[in-house]
Amino acid sequence: MSSAPAPCLDIAIDDATLRRLIGYDMKRAFNVVQSDLARTLKPFDLRMLTYTALVLIVDNPGLNQSRLAGAMDIERPNLVALVNALEQRGFIHRGSMPGDRRVQTLTATEEGVCLCRKATDAVTAHEARLFAGLDTEARHAFVALLRHIQRENDA
Repeated sequence: MSSAPAPCLDIAIDDATLRRLIGYDMKRAFNVVQSDLARTLKPFDLRMLTYTALVLIVDNPGLNQSRLAGAMDIERPNLVALVNALEQRGFIHRGSMPGDRRVQTLTATEEGVCLCRKATDAVTAHEARLFAGLDTEARHAFVALLRHIQRENDA
């Protein structure tokens, strides 16, 4: 009885077909950015989504959860866990919307603002490091292309 030969693990995988697809290269590049960002945010005990939520709350005091979910493009039930975690750590607090006590507003605490500033400094350094090979014009063009894709495909 013969068995199939064991695959050779040191042979390079041919992904030439996939490399003709812009989305594949975008995903591969995003994996690099996301992995480095995770390492950058780890000392602050933040993940990409909790950091994003914290920044939006710091920059938009009194933001309600529905608008935050919309800005982050995530389902409102998924946002609840993020908001709860930030509140439990003392970085944000919930309040009531004047005139409509059913609507909860979100505001950063002093500790949350401080953490946000420190994390943003680290994220800024992370981006400077990752995109150091791009001059200012290339960075602007890259961001313009990404935003064009977003605008053209927003529903």
